[in-house]
Amino acid sequence: MMILAGLGNPEPKYLKNRHNVGFMALDVMAQAWSCGPWRKRFQGLATELTIGSEKLLLLKPQTFYNNSGHAIGEAAKFFKVPPEKVVVFHDELDLAPGKFRLKLGGGAAGNNGIKSTTSQLGPDFRRGRIGVGHPGDRNKVTGYVLSDFSKAEEAWLIDLLDAIAGSVDLLSKGEFDAFQTQVTHKAPAPEPVKRGKPDTD
Repeated sequence: MMILAGLGNPEPKYLKNRHNVGFMALDVMAQAWSCGPWRKRFQGLATELTIGSEKLLLLKPQTFYNNSGHAIGEAAKFFKVPPEKVVVFHDELDLAPGKFRLKLGGGAAGNNGIKSTTSQLGPDFRRGRIGVGHPGDRNKVTGYVLSDFSKAEEAWLIDLLDAIAGSVDLLSKGEFDAFQTQVTHKAPAPEPVKRGKPDTD
């Protein structure tokens, strides 16, 4: 069993926010792999798919972004899934828009959803970091992540989410480097938008 979780906020007004790109990633996965309906489980909405011999739980915590770890931790405990087989997809301010990095472990870098997950699993889970860029001023971060993607960003966003969904079979087999490579090649990132903060890994 592997758990693929996406971070986001559950109310309709947040649907297209940058902060909800984790939810968006899972929605595209569920559609691409013809999953069954989302059902209320583990303080979230969940659906399952099987690829080869691996079963995957797709989970969208409904506890609001900053408390996502409660739902993820509950599911991991129920299925006895170790942290390294949990992948959490989320928006990443410190990556340029359209870039993607899969990372094992590390700090939270101020991301409260990751902090919450770490409090339940420890730090050694995988993070699917979806670059949304930085507004350039730390005082503008909250408004920025809680605002919708612009029309200009929709093209790369659709390409990137499709690439992630289309590469889930590699993820299910534990081919993490191949997953990263395929996502990058299927969805080349647009030119970085200069917002006053450097792009880092």
